Amino acid sequence: MSSAAAGPPLVAVVGPTATGKSDLGLALAEKLGGEVVNADAMQLYRGMDIGTAKLTVAERRGVPHHLLDVLDITDTASVAAYQREARAVIERLRADRRTPVLVGGSGLYVQAVLDELEFPGTDPAIRARLEDELAERGSGVLHTRLAGLDPAAAAAVLPSNGRRIVRALEVIELTGRPFTATMPRIGAPRYDAVLVGVDRDVAELDERIALRVDLMMAAGLVDETRALLDRGLRDGRTASRALGYQQVVDALDGDRTMAEAAERTVVATRRFVRRQRSWFRRDHRIRWFDGAAPDLTAQVVASIP
Repeated sequence: MSSAAAGPPLVAVVGPTATGKSDLGLALAEKLGGEVVNADAMQLYRGMDIGTAKLTVAERRGVPHHLLDVLDITDTASVAAYQREARAVIERLRADRRTPVLVGGSGLYVQAVLDELEFPGTDPAIRARLEDELAERGSGVLHTRLAGLDPAAAAAVLPSNGRRIVRALEVIELTGRPFTATMPRIGAPRYDAVLVGVDRDVAELDERIALRVDLMMAAGLVDETRALLDRGLRDGRTASRALGYQQVVDALDGDRTMAEAAERTVVATRRFVRRQRSWFRRDHRIRWFDGAAPDLTAQVVASIP
């Protein structure tokens, strides 16, 4: 345990999308005399509000929220940069005797804060060369190369995930080590943290996701997406892949109807939820709670030492 252990405990609220993490995190910050630190990669972006279910300023009830709206949509999100900034906020809050409440479902971002992870640097020339090759030859060719250099990494990265394959090959070239040597592993905690998991019955969560997408469409997701396109959404390597926005862009391009965009968003979100569950359930430090429990906040507060 590092010197970062000084101060109030860090409370992390994690779990799948649409389970109620934001509301719980806000309630915990109020109860514990704390502030919220965002750990949702897409909520880092300015203007991506409706599609990410970002709490409005009024909904935050005066509780400070950190690391919301810190990136332009043309910026590429960096886990390493997020790690530095989130830890700086958390350590400042603890020094001020304020409880940091880390809230979000982006698994690697959460783990980058909680555990002693190191992120290899990048080399623009190597990255550009590999990306050119990706565009010319396709991800399958690069995945085959990765399998020859690091079979374990190739097994962990989908052959269709060109961006991740490029990153793996870049790290191997930069470090001379297998990419798997730098891949995250749960453990080596940095903080004396309390990890709270929020989930719901699968059928109930499926219904909540469908309702959430309907409400987002009614709240103006299409107009929000149009505004983001005017600001360069297509050029944003991270933001352009965000659930909901990607599907609406396809519809605006004439490839789908808006009804189809909504349905595709529901399907993609449910698929994403399964991946989130798989990620977080590996971490046995997390204590799980039912997001539908009427006394959820009280249960969680009672569980915090």
